[in-house]
Amino acid sequence: MKVLVIGAGGVGSSIANIASRRKFLTSMVLADRDLNQATAAVDRLNDPRFSAVHVDASSVESLRALIKATAPDLVINSVDPRFVMPIFMACEEEGANYLDMAMSLTTPHPTDPFNKTGVKFGDDQFARASAWKENYALLGLGIEPGLSNIFARYASDELFARIDVMNVMDGSNLEVAGYEFAPSFSIWTTIEECLNPPVMWEKSRGWYTTEPFSGAETFNFPEGIGPVECVNVEHEEVILIPKYIDVGQVAFKFGLGDKFIGILKSIHSLGLDSTKPVAIPGSNGASISPRDFLAAILPNPAKLGPLMTGKTCAGLLVKGLDKAGEPKAVYLYHVVDNAVTMAEYGDQAVVWQTAINPVIAMELIHEGIWKPTGVNGPEMNPPLPFLAKLIEYGSPWGVRDEPITEINP
Repeated sequence: MKVLVIGAGGVGSSIANIASRRKFLTSMVLADRDLNQATAAVDRLNDPRFSAVHVDASSVESLRALIKATAPDLVINSVDPRFVMPIFMACEEEGANYLDMAMSLTTPHPTDPFNKTGVKFGDDQFARASAWKENYALLGLGIEPGLSNIFARYASDELFARIDVMNVMDGSNLEVAGYEFAPSFSIWTTIEECLNPPVMWEKSRGWYTTEPFSGAETFNFPEGIGPVECVNVEHEEVILIPKYIDVGQVAFKFGLGDKFIGILKSIHSLGLDSTKPVAIPGSNGASISPRDFLAAILPNPAKLGPLMTGKTCAGLLVKGLDKAGEPKAVYLYHVVDNAVTMAEYGDQAVVWQTAINPVIAMELIHEGIWKPTGVNGPEMNPPLPFLAKLIEYGSPWGVRDEPITEINP
């Protein structure tokens, strides 16, 4: 399999690192606007199957030229969501297969943003589905979105006859020594997810939105992480899961913590979440957006691994009736320990947990077990082979029974 990865930051570099240990890969090109970053990601592997090139991910023409030059079996989008549509369009125009770990961005409702959806995640991509007859676009296959979507299909196929609730519940006990504020993932994406109105799903109502950081509840995460307060956050699973699974309610809840939420609120109140360029005084016309400035001054998440301790958990809480018609509730989850990923791969836990899922998808596609078609999410593919690969890759998933009393009547 020949793969082109756009973006050689933390996740892109980790994708290459994990894939380098698998035999299915013929070649992988890592492309980035910073050629030094792409080169460093390749150099640490010492593997002739990997190479680095420069690309401007904002330019469809630059991307098309690179796709023509490399002729990949699959293009993986590993940059932040601003660049989803240029990469998606370049693949569409070149007839290349595409995989991303997010989806095209949202636009809040112009007059009622905390009740009604505007442009939803993936709307711009699904609107172009008719152009993807010969090639495929596999959307939302990182850790989240991604693994919880696969858990959703598994729960529907194997465990439940009726599903009332599917809530993605993500949390961690990760700490970064020496920093008051050091997000373990892209600050650009973190701001986008946390400050936008969270999208919700109810079967009787459809998609709607609510206030940021609403719906606080404490959830007890497994494998020693313990109780973490989780709040509603805008995320792609709430869009994808109801497209493929018959479910009463879907939400995404993330364990941010009061301190993290307070900092994000301050960023918003100061206008530092803006993506509009601002002129830099005395710079002869140079400009930068406040959000890009934040990204530049905050520590690089990919380099925080040696300072991080703890575990991160991604999972799906499912409530309904089992195959025998009895009340059932389970939490399907995947826990990654930063000490383990640093020792075995040299990558911090959050980026590694994101990166392993597209690599598994690549291998299943190469083996002909997954046969994606058109523009679709992970739920269109059989979940059991994917979950088996997680175990084979040395990163097992788990399932925990939850109290039946919590199930809605």
